[in-house]
Amino acid sequence: MKAPMDTAAFSEWLAGYSKMASTLDESAPGDHPVHGTTVFLAKTTVPTRFGDFTACIFQDLIHKGYVIALLYGDVIEAEQLYTRMHSSCVTSETLGGCDCDCVQQLEGAMEKIAEHGQGVLFYLLQEGRGVGYSAKARDRMLVQASRDTLSTFDAYRALGLKKDYRNYLNIADIVEILEIKAEWILLTNNPDKVAAMERNGLTVARAEAIEFEPGPFNQFYLKSKMESGHVLERTEAGNIPQVQLPESVVPFKPHRLEQAERFIYMASYLLPIRPIDGEIVVSYDAMQAMLGDATLDHFMKGPDAPILGYESLRGNRLLVKIDVAALQRIEAKKADHPLKALRFLPYWFRVHVYYDIVTGDDLVVLTHGKPESYESPIVRVQSESIMNRFPVKVDDNKVKYQRAVQHIVHYGAGAIVLVYQDGRGAGFGAFSIDRMLLERGKTRTSAESYRKLGVPFDQRDYTCVFEVLKSHLPSRNIQMVMNSPNSMVQKSEYAHALNVSGLNVVNWIFLESEM
Repeated sequence: MKAPMDTAAFSEWLAGYSKMASTLDESAPGDHPVHGTTVFLAKTTVPTRFGDFTACIFQDLIHKGYVIALLYGDVIEAEQLYTRMHSSCVTSETLGGCDCDCVQQLEGAMEKIAEHGQGVLFYLLQEGRGVGYSAKARDRMLVQASRDTLSTFDAYRALGLKKDYRNYLNIADIVEILEIKAEWILLTNNPDKVAAMERNGLTVARAEAIEFEPGPFNQFYLKSKMESGHVLERTEAGNIPQVQLPESVVPFKPHRLEQAERFIYMASYLLPIRPIDGEIVVSYDAMQAMLGDATLDHFMKGPDAPILGYESLRGNRLLVKIDVAALQRIEAKKADHPLKALRFLPYWFRVHVYYDIVTGDDLVVLTHGKPESYESPIVRVQSESIMNRFPVKVDDNKVKYQRAVQHIVHYGAGAIVLVYQDGRGAGFGAFSIDRMLLERGKTRTSAESYRKLGVPFDQRDYTCVFEVLKSHLPSRNIQMVMNSPNSMVQKSEYAHALNVSGLNVVNWIFLESEM
């Protein structure tokens, strides 16, 4: 009979095993180290406008949430590293919303890390301070219904929520797996994040603010954050015009969708989206009120002309192309310039958020305008990848989304369904491993990667997508935005779902022919 291991020997063996099982060994690319509740999934390069970052993708074994550690430079030997713990924000990072400062903080932190040559940005899928997008959308609905008399924190209390549900335990696990020994310079305005890092055994050398000028759509939100303890100094800065919501927002109780009862309709609110390519859409009446006795042609003259061109749109509207930088320079000299308001006009979309009780995912529908029954609104089903939330060098996916937004805004009516299920429905883990296999030459195509993973190539439920979409259409006639004519051949499940949906496509808009 084998003698039992003594306590000292067992402790030594356990320490060796723990080290072996919980550190990232670059010589063994098939391994998936685990520490605490965090498992390493994949590693891939992310070329951004600020340089090449390395994304290490992790997942929590309990709540299944993903964390991306974006590494820049030599993080192993560094004594100090700039870092940011950044929580996801799909509305600003994917949809182009300008009612918060999240995307500015994300890109600003990445730029600062790159400038200093070393650092880590931790990207956590903790939407709405950890409550998820459905609850965040209900918060936005209440705040807008109150006409900004309720803060986001007031709304959370009214909904029975705590101020913040975020958890940063995975970061300590990731630091252990990556064997980072440095102390941290934390890019944040939130003292709670400093305390969270220190509670998890990480040394914070100091915190540095990461603040940007407010705009008319996020100033009240930023003031609310300042009043809750965030270190912010610019919430009163600038001569910011007051902007009214274009229509009322009325709260409602969550309820099942009649034609697709797996979906609970959680919230509806208005999202101001940043204009694309300097294209502003404004009614003739509003434009005339700005101009007074002047004409647009008058502002197209000279080397610093703020107006580059304009054209008429259906619905008594104008598309005005502005030079934002020129308009800002003119405003600096003349604060009451008649065209100043153009710089602050967004594209207004209404966000509808559904909770899928089968998958636990959120389904987001954006609608624009109020189409009549005789009209054919423009429709886009937009698949999103988490990687496209970063300022990547080549971002065809975001460009296609923006082109779809432009088509809808130009026409005056339409809808976008956001399907943010990475890996064609297989999840972000499958997507990231596919990307790593391709990058390392282990597979030649995503189809081959998926065969290695043992999952179907496309698991998205397009039938339910179209059922939810139909609840936002005045008739069954639509104009459909697709990537290319080949899309219908490549996406047989999509083509079948569209065919059985009862929707009648009266016009096809192919984005790749425009790019």
